[in-house]
Amino acid sequence: MAKKSNKQIDTLVEDIYSLFTSDKKATIAAEDLKEMSEEICSSIIEAITQEERKPRNNLRLSMIGHPNRKIWYSLNNNNKKQEEEFTGPDLIKFLYGHILESVLVFLSKTAGHKVSDRQKELVVNDVVGHQDGMVDDVLVDFKTASSFSFKKFKTGKIFQDDPFGYIAQLSAYAQGNKVKEAGFVVMDKTTGEITYCPVHHMEMINAEDRIDTIRESLKSSSPPDRCYSDIPDGAAGNLRLDIGCIYCSYKFDCWSDANNGTGLRAFQYAANVKYLTKVNKEPNVQEIQI
Repeated sequence: MAKKSNKQIDTLVEDIYSLFTSDKKATIAAEDLKEMSEEICSSIIEAITQEERKPRNNLRLSMIGHPNRKIWYSLNNNNKKQEEEFTGPDLIKFLYGHILESVLVFLSKTAGHKVSDRQKELVVNDVVGHQDGMVDDVLVDFKTASSFSFKKFKTGKIFQDDPFGYIAQLSAYAQGNKVKEAGFVVMDKTTGEITYCPVHHMEMINAEDRIDTIRESLKSSSPPDRCYSDIPDGAAGNLRLDIGCIYCSYKFDCWSDANNGTGLRAFQYAANVKYLTKVNKEPNVQEIQI
């Protein structure tokens, strides 16, 4: 049961920092420590046993912010479903993201804020989802992010640049709770910085309408239009995937017509892998066989 609190979510970040900087000794509740420990253990077990990687064949509220074409490849029974295999480092990165989210929830409680309705089931337009919870009776989504993504939440740029559909997801949870305000509690995985990004109903989408649009697109035997166009890579006439496609598990099927029908070509640069859709001039780096 969530503890009563007179605190407001606006002071959450400051109060969490104070746990580490204040001379006053914090009180750690055994039940909160136990819950965090159990969540972390479950995340580790699921990651290693690959439970969390089992494919879903039904639409979830967490998916509705994804582009139509990505959802089509994920759910339509007519597609080839050739999902990209994540590397070991990728999966470890996902794991510590889950772990840090559990720590963030624990810190919120220990800082004296009320955390309630964790993983509450919601249904919007017959689609099911599970929210992260409430902090001080405000609907929130706990997240960890790279420094680049974290800045979007801190500055509000997420409302203009949201390639993973976080606003739509939170909008659905808000609609399921019949509330007009919500927010993201986000930790920078690199620096440890935390921010709270409030979301007003004017910045939300209509989740029911969005679900209707998705269902209509899923009826088609062919995928919807591409989510993103390819973009120039240098001055030699080469084209590469936009960032919104790079992290998509279905990019190889989606771009099977790239490079005159031979598919994507991947090249290992010092900082990252570039997926080229058109090779006008061979890059002077190693090509990765895919």
